[in-house]
Amino acid sequence: MGAAFAQPPRAAAAEPAAASTEPASWVDPAMPGVTHRMIETNGIRLHMAEQGEGPLVILCHGFPECWYSWRHQLGALAKAGYRAVAPDLRGYGRSDRPEDVEKYTILHDIGDIVGLVDALGAKQAVIAGHDIGAAIAWQAALLRPDRFSGVIAMSPPFRPRAFGDSAAPPTTLMPRNADALFYQLFLQTPEAEAGMGRDLRRTFRSQFYLQSADRPASAAGGFAAGMVPRKGNVLADPPSLPPWITEADINVYVEAYARSGFHGPLAWWRNVDRGWELMAAFNGAVVTVPALYLVGDRDFVAAAFAQDIKKQAAFVPKLRPTVMLRDCGHWTQQERAGEVSAAMIDFLRSV
Repeated sequence: MGAAFAQPPRAAAAEPAAASTEPASWVDPAMPGVTHRMIETNGIRLHMAEQGEGPLVILCHGFPECWYSWRHQLGALAKAGYRAVAPDLRGYGRSDRPEDVEKYTILHDIGDIVGLVDALGAKQAVIAGHDIGAAIAWQAALLRPDRFSGVIAMSPPFRPRAFGDSAAPPTTLMPRNADALFYQLFLQTPEAEAGMGRDLRRTFRSQFYLQSADRPASAAGGFAAGMVPRKGNVLADPPSLPPWITEADINVYVEAYARSGFHGPLAWWRNVDRGWELMAAFNGAVVTVPALYLVGDRDFVAAAFAQDIKKQAAFVPKLRPTVMLRDCGHWTQQERAGEVSAAMIDFLRSV
């Protein structure tokens, strides 16, 4: 990996968000129904996009994404009578980005979302999440059922202690060999930060293509699900984008990460073991609120965590039947926007 990537540009990634230059709120010129706001919560400022009125639904994005990954659901939920709010998580986009890696644990993220619900003047919300946002949503519902009346998770299943229920730290159990290592181990390395930040357009074109259902079966290179090769170019630029994402969409992600860098987003992965330690007191606890789980049948996470998917109902007694999205990869709410929005609305109406 060291041969494939240069050293990361760290200065921009570590800078705090410039509070003095950000307006308090503004309307999105590309999405006129969406209002953007800066919200004080948990000692930092979060940027959020909001649309609609009614019961509150918080939408937590994954990695490497931002609020924009929920662009299709914001309008759909608003039309259905809900107040949809998609924040940039700490470290992402316009939100504050603390420099210390230790400020990016799962408890920090949960605290941010609880504070966001408070700042919006709501007593309760349904929380939804994709990728790391799903991990945050699952554990927020576990710890604060008084504030989150339901949970919708996409891609990662519920896992005890947020990252697994084994007696050993998660990273010590992640697979690695001479040729490849598990993606969560790779994302903790300086090489990951350097490589992803070097050419942002290439990074996002590559990620959205290679982790989607539109990639050819040969794209995995013979490696098991979730494994990253130690040698070669892991960010190959695809010849074209999948039909569900455009160059204009890529521009939004490029702008967000040109602002934030990858230091904050990757700090989540560097706290996997620490998060597991912090959640020790809740090992074996169950999610008591209604829950919905959606996953693509070609999502590498579904393959990597197949056993956890089978076991999660034991920890989520009010889990609805799994929504398995056919011919869908990792980018659930973007690849199958209409199906995901419809499933979310059906669930919200039921709770």
